[in-house]
Amino acid sequence: MTAIPATQSEFTAAGVVPAQRPSRDAFEFWVAYALIAMAIWAPPIFQQILALAALGWVIWSTVRSFDGWRAMGFRVFAFWRSTWVLPVALSLCAAAISVAAHMGTLHAPATVLQFTQRYGGYAIWSFLQEFLLLNFFLLRLLRIIPGKHAAALAAASLFALVHLPNPVLTPLTVIWGYASCLIFLRYRNLYIPALAHAILGITIAITVPGAIDHNMRVGLGYLTYHEHQHHHPAAPTAARSTTPYPPSHG
Repeated sequence: MTAIPATQSEFTAAGVVPAQRPSRDAFEFWVAYALIAMAIWAPPIFQQILALAALGWVIWSTVRSFDGWRAMGFRVFAFWRSTWVLPVALSLCAAAISVAAHMGTLHAPATVLQFTQRYGGYAIWSFLQEFLLLNFFLLRLLRIIPGKHAAALAAASLFALVHLPNPVLTPLTVIWGYASCLIFLRYRNLYIPALAHAILGITIAITVPGAIDHNMRVGLGYLTYHEHQHHHPAAPTAARSTTPYPPSHG
């Protein structure tokens, strides 16, 4: 069963005419995307307001255009068949740590407690990022753009654009965003991409110097970053971006 018919059948069962859905999807998508982009590039005084507006719009649109728990990946079905993604992510993590240790750029917390305190909340943030990418962006683009690969690439590309001008996160979010979309379309499971996202995001946080990625900031926050004011490595949480929405890492 492909992703699009499964979703459309749920719309039909809910009394929504599929032919009317793409226009509404496009409207919901672009309003959310515009609010997110404005929040990222707005002066600090307006960022919180725009971030909350974006969050409220995403929640309202998700409830209004509810796709169904199965289509949104909130299920354990196929979970174990997709767990191969985690060893791949861990292997990339190990390789990056090895290189960073050799180059002297590794800055991981010294103890397990410090690591948990610094990065524990990022697991939740990773889940929220994947929800935005897969359940809000991708599901709508699947009904707007013909072809699941084209929709996945569009979702990943637009997701990466909101990470500009960060030279590390922007290209990496294109790659991971596309891979995450394909994994989601194959297994319809949200949890594995979220876990892999957490692994990869924390890896970037502890291996890439802040002078290069500006502590994973994006938008205006990247441009206004001053290294001497942020000499302590910080967790890749919402606070590291200029706004809590969208994520500072994809």
